[in-house]
Amino acid sequence: MSIQSIHDTLIYINSTVESISSQFNRIPGSAIVLRYVQSSYQNDPIRTFLELCLFLFAVRYFLASKYSVTKKDFIKLTTKEVDELVNEWTPEPLVASMTEAQQVDISKIPVIVGGTGPKVKLTTGRSVWNLASANMFNLVNSPALKEAAIKTLREYGVGTCGPSGFYGHQEVHIKLEKDISNFLRVPACLIYAQSANTILSTIPAFAKRGDIIVADSAVSIPIQKGLVISRSTVRWFEHNDMEDLERVLQQVQKDFKGQLLTRRFIVTEGLFENTGDIANLPKIIELKKKYKYRVMLEESYSIGVLGKYGRGLSEFFNIDPMEIDMIVGSLANTFCAGGGFCAGSEYVVKHQRINGNGYVFSASLPGYLAATASEAVSILQKSPDLFATLNSNTRAFRAIIDKSQYVTSPSDLESPVIHLRLSDEVVTTRKIVDEDRLLQDVVDECVANGILITRNKTVQSQEVFPVEPSLKVIITTGLTKREIEKAATVVKAAISKVMAKTPKIKH
Repeated sequence: MSIQSIHDTLIYINSTVESISSQFNRIPGSAIVLRYVQSSYQNDPIRTFLELCLFLFAVRYFLASKYSVTKKDFIKLTTKEVDELVNEWTPEPLVASMTEAQQVDISKIPVIVGGTGPKVKLTTGRSVWNLASANMFNLVNSPALKEAAIKTLREYGVGTCGPSGFYGHQEVHIKLEKDISNFLRVPACLIYAQSANTILSTIPAFAKRGDIIVADSAVSIPIQKGLVISRSTVRWFEHNDMEDLERVLQQVQKDFKGQLLTRRFIVTEGLFENTGDIANLPKIIELKKKYKYRVMLEESYSIGVLGKYGRGLSEFFNIDPMEIDMIVGSLANTFCAGGGFCAGSEYVVKHQRINGNGYVFSASLPGYLAATASEAVSILQKSPDLFATLNSNTRAFRAIIDKSQYVTSPSDLESPVIHLRLSDEVVTTRKIVDEDRLLQDVVDECVANGILITRNKTVQSQEVFPVEPSLKVIITTGLTKREIEKAATVVKAAISKVMAKTPKIKH
């Protein structure tokens, strides 16, 4: 190519660029874009290149044709072929088929007609005394609770339809939080909408990956799931064994010596759901201070039950409730409402308002349940005689049932939740394999004689540690002391009758 032709080409390119530049400058805002490109290229040419690529990709994406399913490699089926394939398809069941044992269990579940209470009627037509409900003070049938629920229902409607952090926090919730914090004598309280979800949300709100949790081996399934969700390092100690707890705390101290400081918690129940015994809170507080831990106490069954005014373990042991970092409990048991609470310092409560998953993402507790819980708290505060009556009934029942030669009870004498287990000697000498089936026979015999109790039912595959089969009896003030003694006699006789059908094995 000659020099003249190269010169002409350069002149043509230059004139073209000038023409394009002239046309571009006529576009409104073009000078700003040009200055940005020049400045960007000067400072970081790679950034300009990437932005250009992104711009071209966006243009290509928006101008591309819609996705088409009419491709050549698609097999066109006739209507008959489609129908045949649909008829041949068998979907997998959403739930596994019930076993024979599960079917028998379901068929034997008593169904109550109408509202619950200390004396109820079953669909079979039989009237029974109810020792299977956590309605320990018969507040479900309280006219004051019903009136509070109806009044709030008419004013606020059925549900809040929104989480507490948005528009689900109403005056009744504020009042309930204040009532519970005053009742427990702590600065603040937080209300959750679901009972089991309370502890399940509280644990991961404070404990994260890398933190350390030392937990009692007999804690209930909601606590176990909360520990899993937190992803913390979990160490277990033998149930209610304070020597083993200290051993575990010392071992943790050795294992993590020299490492970064972590948050450390002791997690336990107040009154254990699966055993009925009571945590040794004074010793736990002592070890907490000694090894620098925080204590998370789940009191679903001890709140409203233990202590002179039902304030739980802190009152039962005469301990300042502020020694417990987090007091968690259900409102669905003694308070006959729904949901749960976490009480403690202002920091503990404020932290959960933005970090408790069950609080942030779930619709808040229905207003009428919050109102009934507040009313229940008020009734318990004004009626200290109820706790004396409950304790008297509990001891009356234990005085008779403890004489049975076939069962033992791990439950505390102050606990209205009483578990009855077959003694080791009975299981060994009679070579009992299916304890649950035998205990269910006792339940059926009790119902046949007018006393409604239940078995402690768990899903063993979900439990971290096996839960021993047991009968579960919950004492109520709705029955007189004489009636409680009669009920204990019936239960004791039912155990003896069933065991008489299971003779000792001769060696």
